[in-house]
Amino acid sequence: MKMKVIIAKDYEDGARKAADIIEKIVRENPECTLGLATGSSPVGMYRELARRCREEGLDFSRIHSVNLDEYVGLDGTHDQSYRYFMNTNLFDHINIDKANTYVAKGTGDVAANLKEFNDVLDKTEIEIQVLGVGPDGHLGFNEPGETLYDGAHEETLDDSTIEANKRFFASKEDVPTHAVTMGMGNIMRAKRLIMIINGNKQEAATKLLIEDKIDPKCPCTFMRLHRDATVIIEQKLADEIGYKA
Repeated sequence: MKMKVIIAKDYEDGARKAADIIEKIVRENPECTLGLATGSSPVGMYRELARRCREEGLDFSRIHSVNLDEYVGLDGTHDQSYRYFMNTNLFDHINIDKANTYVAKGTGDVAANLKEFNDVLDKTEIEIQVLGVGPDGHLGFNEPGETLYDGAHEETLDDSTIEANKRFFASKEDVPTHAVTMGMGNIMRAKRLIMIINGNKQEAATKLLIEDKIDPKCPCTFMRLHRDATVIIEQKLADEIGYKA
């Protein structure tokens, strides 16, 4: 199946379209596992899913989740940790059991944390994996390079990634330099993939993604190999990169 590209009018329209896809899966399979992501791109989708839970009875009570990644060195209570992000942007606003949500540990022994992360992934079938994309085309924290990993691993963050994330911290020096992340194999083994792209720093990665080639220096292009992948981009971005549906 060819990768599907959906053009949204704007960010909020894209968030609704993404929420429609997640809602359909949750209603059809109310005990499934969702693969979740952080960053600015999925925030609108999470907000819309919370509204549907609150106002339209969308039920997450039996849903499980596992997250793509976590910064090394940040405890789950740190306001820039990805556990904190998920709690404040989604889990606190829906009827999910937080015991059924998994975000890898960022503190303590990294090797032990990775073993736990890989053990969880090995026994988990992810119904749909939510993705964003970095300016350099990274997926999760799988940075461009000579080697991409199959399983969860520790990744040294590229300077461009640190630069992009410094806005969330007091200074660039405060941004963690390492993260634990799902590997490309973990991502590709999800039954479905959905990527939400917004912002004006992803033009180059998005253009490579929708071209008919796989670029090992741009990890997001490996989405094209998946049998059921959907990308949602805003009309403004589509115009900027010259994409027409």
